[in-house]
Amino acid sequence: MNSLIFVIDFDGTVVSHEFEKIGKDIGAVPVLKRIVDAGHRLILHTMRSDNQEIPVQNDQDKTDSMRGNYLTDAVNWFKENDIPLWGIQSNPEQSLWTSSNKPHGDFCIDDRNIGCPLIHNEDICSKPFVNWERVEDYLVINGYLTNQ
Repeated sequence: MNSLIFVIDFDGTVVSHEFEKIGKDIGAVPVLKRIVDAGHRLILHTMRSDNQEIPVQNDQDKTDSMRGNYLTDAVNWFKENDIPLWGIQSNPEQSLWTSSNKPHGDFCIDDRNIGCPLIHNEDICSKPFVNWERVEDYLVINGYLTNQ
């Protein structure tokens, strides 16, 4: 099988929605490791950015701003979980054939995609997040991962 490229969102996809913090484990680690172990490549494609300024309410009912390296936090999550990224916010090879900033991939896993299997579990997060068991089943059924 040829190596495939998976474009992966972060908040609500790899971890629960907790921005600006890193969210809770939602089962992505073993599936992402299987994807990489099968020879496929991952591109992190997230709305997170470094030096990002976000508004926060202060005690005087005024809005202040807070800066953080939120993209680096997400990249570090992948490093801490021993999941190599082939690209971050871009496909490292596509500049050879396009100037588009949308990363090319064979699959996109994102909690905002129509048809992406989601879980609604208020004990973990108030927003729905990706159902990694169903994603893994799809990849096995369609021959992108082998049965374990």
